[in-house]
Amino acid sequence: MIQVRELSKSFDDSKRGAKLAVDRVSFEVREGEVFGLLGPNGAGKTTTLRLLATLLKPSSGTAELNGFDINRDPARVRARIGFLSGDMGLYARLTPREILDFFGKLNGMDAPVRLERMNELMTLFDMHSFADVRTDRLSTGMKQKTAIARTMLHDPPILILDEPTSGLDVPTARTIESAIVNARRAGKSILYSTHVMEEAEYLCDRIAVISDGHLKMTGTMEQLREATGKHRLREIFLDLLGYPPDQ
Repeated sequence: MIQVRELSKSFDDSKRGAKLAVDRVSFEVREGEVFGLLGPNGAGKTTTLRLLATLLKPSSGTAELNGFDINRDPARVRARIGFLSGDMGLYARLTPREILDFFGKLNGMDAPVRLERMNELMTLFDMHSFADVRTDRLSTGMKQKTAIARTMLHDPPILILDEPTSGLDVPTARTIESAIVNARRAGKSILYSTHVMEEAEYLCDRIAVISDGHLKMTGTMEQLREATGKHRLREIFLDLLGYPPDQ
């Protein structure tokens, strides 16, 4: 469902010159799989996700999502993905219901289908109590539920999620994790970025660790354990990044 081939992205810096944020990254995300992309801040995770969501153009390389190339068919790629960015991007003066309705219309959903899907997601994320409250008056958890419901509204085959549980309390994070598990069972391909190692270990079928724009290793937990000799994902992650073991 997602095929990434030698994807690179550089940015011009007036002081330091060109900065290579993503360097010849290749991986695949299969149908019905949660694929974790882990790395420290500045590693290239968010840039990679934005490239795949066609918000940035690659400097070289390409990717295909659901059979469509990000360089040649960006509009068709966007129609087949749900992308959750780290900043949520919600409209402060609109209510969650208005946001979902607006994005449903943007995605060409007919009114009966749109309203049924909105109600389904508001029930799934327990949103009915705040569905008609302006977004700028909502808690962080309520806003994140709204953002994820918007991402999943048009039932895309591919989900690209950038830290979907960041800053959330445990019950809200659990609700979102359950929705991701259900999406995987429905056969969706899910590219998942998080800093929460326990969450990645629980949710992800395979994990890739990225640092300085390079993929260090990709594999299942068992493959990562075998390669590093470590058991916990936190220790595997630090080992791949070159940190010394805990004393």
